[in-house]
Amino acid sequence: MTSTTAIGIDIGGTGIKGGVVDLESGELISDRIKLPTPKGGEPDEVIEVTREVLDTLTGGDPKDPVGVCFPAIVKGGRTLSAANVSKKWIGLEAEKKFEKALERDIHFVNDADAAGYAETTFGAAKGIDGLVLLTTLGTGIGSALIYNGVLVPNAELGHLEIDGHDAESKAAYSAKEREDLDWAHWAKRLNRYYGWLEFLFTPDLFVIGGGVSKNWDEFAHYLDLKTKAVPATYRNNAGILGAAALAANDPRTDRR
Repeated sequence: MTSTTAIGIDIGGTGIKGGVVDLESGELISDRIKLPTPKGGEPDEVIEVTREVLDTLTGGDPKDPVGVCFPAIVKGGRTLSAANVSKKWIGLEAEKKFEKALERDIHFVNDADAAGYAETTFGAAKGIDGLVLLTTLGTGIGSALIYNGVLVPNAELGHLEIDGHDAESKAAYSAKEREDLDWAHWAKRLNRYYGWLEFLFTPDLFVIGGGVSKNWDEFAHYLDLKTKAVPATYRNNAGILGAAALAANDPRTDRR
């Protein structure tokens, strides 16, 4: 029987949060549980806190699929990078370690990919055919590519080189704050960045996320793009929702 609910857990540099998701509505049907990420972000300690979040949500007996998203390139369950966590994650068989500790199969995915999948499944890009390109503008630029509802994983588009620089070093929200740019000057950089993405991918929709999306009206009118751009629907819960939805669609995640 297909599950109508799933659990999503979002691991970040400062907090590990999770919830039970209604897969029809995309709403949390539990409290959102959040615990601090252990200082230093060491693998064993992070996994232990993840187990605590899961146990709090389920009473120690999870019956729903479980998805976990993480700030790293994830390939075959192995973490190939690490953002705001210990470098010990690099090259680690992370999915297997989580599965052993949680005593169940999970779906393990990059955090930006989870956010993008949440937007196409429940949010701003729901029902959109073709290529959706989500970016999260924060400390860096996270990105996700979804084509006709299928996630193309690990698109690190914040690291495209533009004018001799990583794009995120000039166009992330942190660059606006660091250089004290006003909205118009920052949006000029966004136009350069998104224009390059248009040339490379010809997307059907841009979804612009990250915390700055709450200020959409401050900068959206400065964007001059051929492609329609919309703000993300979800911010704080996007990773939870996307990880849960991906887990529900993964035949490997058991229902123990």
